[in-house]
Amino acid sequence: MAVQSLQHYCLAVPDPALGVKFYEDFGLEGKARSDHVALRCAGRDQDQVLLVEGSRRQLHHLCFATPAGELAALQQALEADGSELLDPPAAAAADGLWFHDPEGVLINVRAGEAAPWAEAPEWHINSPGHYTRQGERGYPPRDLVIKPRRLGHVLTFTTDFQRQVDFYTRVLGLRLSDQSEGMVAFLHCQGGSDHHVLAFLAGDRPGFHHASFEVANIDEVGLGGRQMIAKGYRDGWGFGRHVIGSNFFHYIRDPWNGLAEYFCDIDHIPADMDWEAKNWPLEDSLYVWGPDVPADFPINFENPN
Repeated sequence: MAVQSLQHYCLAVPDPALGVKFYEDFGLEGKARSDHVALRCAGRDQDQVLLVEGSRRQLHHLCFATPAGELAALQQALEADGSELLDPPAAAAADGLWFHDPEGVLINVRAGEAAPWAEAPEWHINSPGHYTRQGERGYPPRDLVIKPRRLGHVLTFTTDFQRQVDFYTRVLGLRLSDQSEGMVAFLHCQGGSDHHVLAFLAGDRPGFHHASFEVANIDEVGLGGRQMIAKGYRDGWGFGRHVIGSNFFHYIRDPWNGLAEYFCDIDHIPADMDWEAKNWPLEDSLYVWGPDVPADFPINFENPN
């Protein structure tokens, strides 16, 4: 048994309307429900972000999907591991299995699969000896509207990422992609997925760090970040390129100091590949080029002491 896709994440926030404005400015489309707001990527029939009202911003739950025939085996694995199955929460309730991971994060696994997302036009790049774009200008319009195609991954803080990695790999069936010197670990789905759909960053308490959304190309990463800054949102970090996962990135701070990331060109791990996880040195844990890492990038702004 194994979870096969990341469906959505849910945040509790003190002002859902403010959260909706942020994510709509980021390029998602919001829809009010009876007890929460759902946000989707344009053209994709799948909730990607849920917002519920709470006294402070914190991660409410993560949702994954697995084939319907796998739920019973997953339930047995959870019970054998000592995990207590829970009733759905009052807000944003859904079917499937509900339980806490070892860090206390609420998890929902439901029957289903990832919905198709809008394909992007092929991006033609000219390089020495390879002129794939001829007779046309390559620059993007300044007012290009940036619309993320899908939610790619979520990264959370943890006090013990080895314990988290053990639970998510041994019980939920994810696989370790790479890690770095006791600081960060990345997991992918064994059925084939991005280099990571879930990641953990060492910290003094649990919490939400960032969620990452795929856009069409490098121009959209760069323009998306600049447009959000022009709208008054705080720059989180970027533009740059990661080593682990290889993706180009730009992070933007949400109204409660969480992060939303635009990304493109992430490594993909096929289902039938025996991927070798590496333990990377700290200098490669976050980026290969870009601005210096901001001092507040690894700070957990959730549930401050």
